Amino acid sequence: MPEAFIFDAIRTPRGRGKSSGSLHEVKPVRLVTTLMHELQRRHDLDTSQVEDVVLGVVSPVGDQGSVIAKTAALAAGWDLKVAGVQINRFCASGLEAVNLAAQKVKSGWEDLVVAGGVESMSRVPMGSDGGAWALDPETNMATNFMPQGIGADLIATLDGFSREMVDEFGVKSHRKAAAARVEKRFVKSLIPVTDDIGLTILDHDETIRPDTSLESLSQLKPAFEKIGQMGFDSVALRKYPQVERISHVHHAGNSSGIVDGAALVLVGNEEDGKRLGLTPRARVLATALTGTDPTIMLTGPMPATRKALQKAGLSIGDIDLFEVNEAFAAVVMRFMAEMGVPEEKVNVNGGAIAMGHPLGATGAVILGTLIDELERRNLKRGVATLCVGGGMGIATVVERV
Repeated sequence: MPEAFIFDAIRTPRGRGKSSGSLHEVKPVRLVTTLMHELQRRHDLDTSQVEDVVLGVVSPVGDQGSVIAKTAALAAGWDLKVAGVQINRFCASGLEAVNLAAQKVKSGWEDLVVAGGVESMSRVPMGSDGGAWALDPETNMATNFMPQGIGADLIATLDGFSREMVDEFGVKSHRKAAAARVEKRFVKSLIPVTDDIGLTILDHDETIRPDTSLESLSQLKPAFEKIGQMGFDSVALRKYPQVERISHVHHAGNSSGIVDGAALVLVGNEEDGKRLGLTPRARVLATALTGTDPTIMLTGPMPATRKALQKAGLSIGDIDLFEVNEAFAAVVMRFMAEMGVPEEKVNVNGGAIAMGHPLGATGAVILGTLIDELERRNLKRGVATLCVGGGMGIATVVERV
């Protein structure tokens, strides 16, 4: 069976996901073609050899609809034989796209695939595609649906994470991301977005706040307390009767930011890589998916990581670095506590609290960040994992080549 190698992983900067954000003027297809042009340029890539483009898109409507993967391949001037598909596994979409690419390659049925994701949250707001789970009251009641923020607050309540503890995690995310930017740790993979005449629109992650402090975060009001009082707290308490009341501790400063961004990963087998002059950076050792309680919703990273490690024949101690998506502070805090992973191995360059969470792209973004940091530190193995809507979890184990 062929091995699935990662030859490159690149991304755009993450722009604030509002009309005032720098990337609001840029169509999502342009975010993707920017990265396609860069992959082609830096590897002198013969695009006729790319068999498929797999893109995660969580709200695949409007600017992001109509199979944007194929549209982008055409708009980038890639060979007409290149196919394209978009997928939606909520927040896991970008990593699932890479995992599907790796599985295609390992099966031997495809040899070179581009995977990743895009989300322009300023142009296509979260939830634009609708869906019964979140928007149909009958389905809400039947499935004990609860907004993710309530789930994060429930995790904090169950685990005893105080407001100060989750705020401290948020402060650290910003400080680590700010330090990584100053030390140019993102330069290898971060591709500036430019306009038609080559002027830079954005060349850095727009939401990092180096001056974030416990004092500044303490001024922010809990984001999910009011909707909890509207009835969602009651849903949670029915499922978790051991909890007397939910402590609402999450807010904009310790939760992932709404941003625009895209990422692409070039995946292929060893033979075709050599033929095309591509140098492998990492191999995909294992991937895994799981489902957990959809009410608390955000506990999937732990069982998904255990499952992926089991498939790879590894233990938690064999992993040098972890990228755990910072959907909310409590998600990563529970991961570290439950898995026995020290803080110095997790999100060492900050995460989505500081830099934002472009839903369809994030999984591919953090995988690229992980590989960059394994190379920088001369380490061997890493795990990328995300919590996912509906209680799902996803994980990918990679080994540096």
